[in-house]
Amino acid sequence: MTVLHDQWIIHQATIHDMINPFVSQKSKPGVLSYGVSSYGYDARLSTEFKVFTNIHTSHVDPKRFDKNTFVTKNGSHLLIPPNGFALGKTLEYFKIPREVLVLCVGKSTYARCGVIINVTPLEPEWEGYVTLEFSNTSPVPVKIYANEGICQFIFLKSEKVCENSYADLKGKYMFQNEITLPR
Repeated sequence: MTVLHDQWIIHQATIHDMINPFVSQKSKPGVLSYGVSSYGYDARLSTEFKVFTNIHTSHVDPKRFDKNTFVTKNGSHLLIPPNGFALGKTLEYFKIPREVLVLCVGKSTYARCGVIINVTPLEPEWEGYVTLEFSNTSPVPVKIYANEGICQFIFLKSEKVCENSYADLKGKYMFQNEITLPR
């Protein structure tokens, strides 16, 4: 697999609508950076969040997920409680090409504050807004900011096109338009 560069990302985003809205340059000082980088794309966080709560349930079962496990919040930022967990989504909508796999890594600024960002790979021909998972590993609340950079996506191109893409397999997380809970 080959790591894809900024010129490829810009071409795919502008000609093939791979990332929308797309920012072709790094953002201005004063905000957590977003936009295209040398070998990736720093995505922004939307203004909608879901925060775990134990008010209505005593445990989480991924096979029988209770929507009341989360409280929905909207705003310019979110305070994740100490040792807390929250979900968000990207401001950008992604359309992944068939020969590409995308990995996500957290931004160093948040990592140094104790925030771990997890996303499973964006598979070939997956499409939608990306649901992001945040864990605050610190003993104090941590603030994350909407409309600013939250994570970086790295695009990897295979030497051979896959036989079955995520779209071919009719994946259950295809075309996400909102924060998507376990299915």
